[in-house]
Amino acid sequence: MAYYDAKLSKQDFDRLSAFIYGQYGIKMPEAKQIMLQSRLQKRLRALQMPSFTQYVDYVFSPAGSEEVVHMMDMVSTNKTDFFRESQHFDFLSQSVLPEMYELNRRGFIKCWSAGCSSGEEPYTLAMVFAEFASKHPGFDFSILGSDLSTVVLQKAVTAIYPEERVDIIPLELKKKYLLKSKDRTKPTVRIVPELRAKASFMRLNFMDSSYNVPDNFDVIFCRNVLIYFDRQTQEAVINKLCRHLKPNGYFFLGHSESVTGINVPLKQIKPTVFRLI
Repeated sequence: MAYYDAKLSKQDFDRLSAFIYGQYGIKMPEAKQIMLQSRLQKRLRALQMPSFTQYVDYVFSPAGSEEVVHMMDMVSTNKTDFFRESQHFDFLSQSVLPEMYELNRRGFIKCWSAGCSSGEEPYTLAMVFAEFASKHPGFDFSILGSDLSTVVLQKAVTAIYPEERVDIIPLELKKKYLLKSKDRTKPTVRIVPELRAKASFMRLNFMDSSYNVPDNFDVIFCRNVLIYFDRQTQEAVINKLCRHLKPNGYFFLGHSESVTGINVPLKQIKPTVFRLI
């Protein structure tokens, strides 16, 4: 069988899905077998392996530890947009940042975008913070973005996006914070250096026993990530994230997520907006 025609058997799918859930907390029900086969075909091509059984054996072998990273780059879902769920950014600029500035006029705000994908969320946050800083002397900020996928993290660091991806950004912000490519055969934009300098990125697995992040944060965004986990895993992840949230810090979830029925140290103040208790 040629490697480009390889089919993922149920036995190999079960081995992979159990591993992905156990190591990364991501649920892979049987309905995703064809999707997993399609995504991992690229890795079989790259390694020139004739079968998924050989590939799975390789992933589980001592020599396959690096391949696990490549595999998870294929498996993880990385849908994102600039100003996605825009009400959160309105609440930040209208309520959270004025409150923090009033409490500490020369304050430095630290924000974590957990599950940052290719950087659209961190750079949206950077634009919101930069706009606030332009009107409030002494205000400054930094943003950490983390994700499981090294592929999307590299895109975040590079900060180059197709022009159609930035259509949603208000025109005045585009003028301030985006640079158009001089090569008009490839209509792309890049985040300006001043904002790129405010953001740093790291690979992080939510299933790690603890998170080796450099700081505690005033604001944590963890949006549209927990939907891929079961409730027990969601509770564990939120509790680990909250260990890095400052007292009374803000925690943002995606619009389809909630903390109902799980034991976490958060108090809801608006739909999908919480504060550390």
